[in-house]
Amino acid sequence: MRLVESFKQGQEKLESINSEIKSRVETTLKNWPETINKKVSDIRNFSLPWTQYFHFFHDSEEVIVNDIETTPKLSEKFAELHKRIESNLGVENYIGEWFLVDQACIDQFAQATGDHQWIHTDPLKAKNESPFKSTIAHGFLTLSLIPKLTDTVNPEKNDYPEARMLVNYGMNKVVFPSPVRAGKRIRARTRIIAVTPLRRGLELVREVTIEVENSKRPACIAEMLLRLYE
Repeated sequence: MRLVESFKQGQEKLESINSEIKSRVETTLKNWPETINKKVSDIRNFSLPWTQYFHFFHDSEEVIVNDIETTPKLSEKFAELHKRIESNLGVENYIGEWFLVDQACIDQFAQATGDHQWIHTDPLKAKNESPFKSTIAHGFLTLSLIPKLTDTVNPEKNDYPEARMLVNYGMNKVVFPSPVRAGKRIRARTRIIAVTPLRRGLELVREVTIEVENSKRPACIAEMLLRLYE
């Protein structure tokens, strides 16, 4: 009985110690974010200005590394541009020329990227084994053609002359609803679906739909991010 009682007392003491340690650790960890942010702030104010762009712990979903401000101030020129773009949101503003995606085009892309899968580069095997009965363009080939299909590679074409600089900032999303068979023609249709003021300009969301000739389903729908800077 003494052995059992001794073992029970030892177990209770161990649980008490574990509980105390757990409480101390939780308290310490809880205060870490505030402590680290304070130290980073102190360092930033002292000699490292680049640290102003980072906040290691925060409770909200606030994005620190961003050009977007709560109440950005635009120049009169950009304020007018903002109004003009906003008044035409959702309106189709461009329909491109048809472009032929032939096997030579597909082979060139395969050579450039190293993607030589037979569904793209072997017409005979594709005819016999592919559900599409022909080779198809790489999805990323269709995507990479967007600058050409939207004529944004034309140095003489400028939709936003008010901007000192235009930057391709990336994409929100891309989908490929339908394949592009070799020998088919495609073209782009675009519209601006969102505009957001920045600290130094505007951010546009440009929806680009790649249409396939004689097909009800598009080959690609991409939301491109374009930034215009003063």
